[in-house]
Amino acid sequence: MDKRERAARFRNRLQQALENSRMSQSALAKAIGVERSTVSQLLNGQDARLPNAHVVGECAAVLNVSADWLLGLTDMPQQAGDLLRTSFAMPKAARAAADEEIFNWHQEAAGYKIRHVPATLPDMLKIRVVLRWEYASHFEGSPDDVIAAYEERLELLKGRGSDYEIALPKHEIDSFAAGTGYYHGLSADVRRAQLETLLEVYDEVFPSLRIFLFDAKRIFSAPITVFGPLLSAVYIGQSYIVFRDSDRVKLLTHHFDTLIREAEVDARAIPAYLNTLIREFF
Repeated sequence: MDKRERAARFRNRLQQALENSRMSQSALAKAIGVERSTVSQLLNGQDARLPNAHVVGECAAVLNVSADWLLGLTDMPQQAGDLLRTSFAMPKAARAAADEEIFNWHQEAAGYKIRHVPATLPDMLKIRVVLRWEYASHFEGSPDDVIAAYEERLELLKGRGSDYEIALPKHEIDSFAAGTGYYHGLSADVRRAQLETLLEVYDEVFPSLRIFLFDAKRIFSAPITVFGPLLSAVYIGQSYIVFRDSDRVKLLTHHFDTLIREAEVDARAIPAYLNTLIREFF
């Protein structure tokens, strides 16, 4: 960008910020400590000169925009602190994840592809008895209300509101079928009912829902969800790390796509794999 183009961009963006602030030229001049004629010159001058760093900085501070944006160095008008607050957050996460915030994220991303690596089996695909077994001590309020929230999310999926991809470590569903590890103590009848229900739901909603199984010994993933291009959330137990800036959303999208490419069991092979587990363990 040559100096004339940069000066023109500065004038245009200063005018835009001034209009957005609903501040008069006189008020801006007083706030930054210059004559009104100076502000008029900044807005209407036709030469290639830019004001000094002090004036640019004062204008940015008073108008609540970044100096880099005024100078055409970025397309993000927010100041650095505001950018950080809006692009990164760590909201608390309930152990039973059917909370209002997650539901709102799903609603916000309606129509976009949602990519999900769950911490256990996908909650919205669990039958009620499994949810009660897993989360009984963590439900706040009525367990039936929380379970209904999961079922509502599944109904949204059945309504084809979003394209949903789930990447699951293969050992997770193997462990569930066998009743080992995390799933020790869950009865065989319940485990079989869960797998059979999963088969039924998958047949009903495929290909809007696609599940892929990857080998966690070859490629590992923390629990994450990517809500289209809008935001991504990493689950760390008691909190989520939530990103809204496009670079980090794209990075986690790329990570998820790598899990899909490396999957040992493709989405179309999931019914056959579930039937194999049912025959082997029940």
